[in-house]
This record gives sequence, C-alpha cells and structure tokens, in this order.
Amino acid sequence: MTIKVLIADDQALVRAGFRMILESRDDIEVVGEAGDGEQAIRLAGQTRPDVVLMDVRMPGLDGVCATARLTAATDALKVIILTTYDLEEPLYAALRAGASGFLLKDVRPADLVEAIRVVAGGDALLAPTATRRLLDRFRATDLTPAAPSDTLDRLTDREREVLTLLARGASNAEIADRLTVTEATAKTHVSAILRKLQVRDRVQAVVLAYDLGLVRPRPSS
Repeated sequence: MTIKVLIADDQALVRAGFRMILESRDDIEVVGEAGDGEQAIRLAGQTRPDVVLMDVRMPGLDGVCATARLTAATDALKVIILTTYDLEEPLYAALRAGASGFLLKDVRPADLVEAIRVVAGGDALLAPTATRRLLDRFRATDLTPAAPSDTLDRLTDREREVLTLLARGASNAEIADRLTVTEATAKTHVSAILRKLQVRDRVQAVVLAYDLGLVRPRPSS
C-alpha cells in the first residue's frame, strides 16, 4: 500500500529536502506541499493524505491550529509535527490537538521514512521516554480537562493501572513485566484502553491521562 504524504512547512528548502527523501521510496507518495496552515487544510481536503508532516511555526494559521482542524475532521489522517526543538511548549499543544508525535527537522532520512510508516500503520511515533520527557515539562495547573470527568469509569481497574504505566513511559514489555502478564496481554489491554477512551493512539491516551488527573507531571528540578 502506498502512503500518501502532505508536507506543510513555510520553508521551501525544507519541503524540497523532505520530498526528495520520501519520493525515493516505493511505498511513499508526496501528494502536495503547503507553506502555511490554511493551505495545508485546503490541500488535505483535495489530496486525502494518510500522513501530514506539519511545521509548528508557520505564518497565518500555525501548525497547532491546523492540526486541530485536520484531526477533528477525520480520524484516519495522522499528523507528525516538525520542530527545531524537541521540548518547546507548542509541541504539547499539538499533541493535545491530535498529533501522533513529533520529529526534529534534522531527522535522519531513514528515521523520517520509518516514522511515517509507523504512524501510517496506526502506532504512535513518540518513544515512551520522549513522551514522558515532554509531558513532565508541564505543570498540572496548566492543564484543563479535555473530557468528561467520568471518562475513566469506562476502564477496568487493570486498564487504569496499564494507562498509569503508559503515562509514566512504560513500553508494552515493561507493562507486561510489571503486571506479570505476557506482552500480548499487555498489548490487548492497551488496545482496549484506546478503544474505550476513543483516542487514536497511545500518545493521545497519555495526554488524556494527564488531563484527567490520573497522573501528574513531575516538578521541575
């Protein structure tokens, strides 16, 4: 299956570089380039990409707002945020808006391609340690509930336990070891959590866990 990608960045040189890398792969097709958020939304409607590479900072409508509008329109589309710095505040806003992860703009070509394949396949891009590091940057007082307070009631006690471990950066293997179950069982619990919370991937589940107060960001040292 060919993965259709839309590149949204206000720097033509960045877009050209990414296009060159991606078009050398047989399973990826670049269906368009956008220089700002409004153009990205318009082109996404016309080309129906599977993945959007979205710059955070663009003139006019920025990447965060564009991500929110795109992900609200369809669950099928995945957004990867492009950024120069991996711990800037807009990244957290973008994750809450529905992005499936982020990449630094100096990403290695092989890692860029693999990231697109991972996200297109339905998995979250952020490694557990990156998820934890990003979310730990923010104070609980900065968060506002993004879902009804009874959302967690949809989960069993074991699923809440798994979600807590997810939010603390645990991988499926680590969850399995902690709960003394098989990795396949841990993966089944994660899938059930995503379905019950109606989130697109484990990154969104972690963000929701923080928003609902199941876990709290650690104080800065």
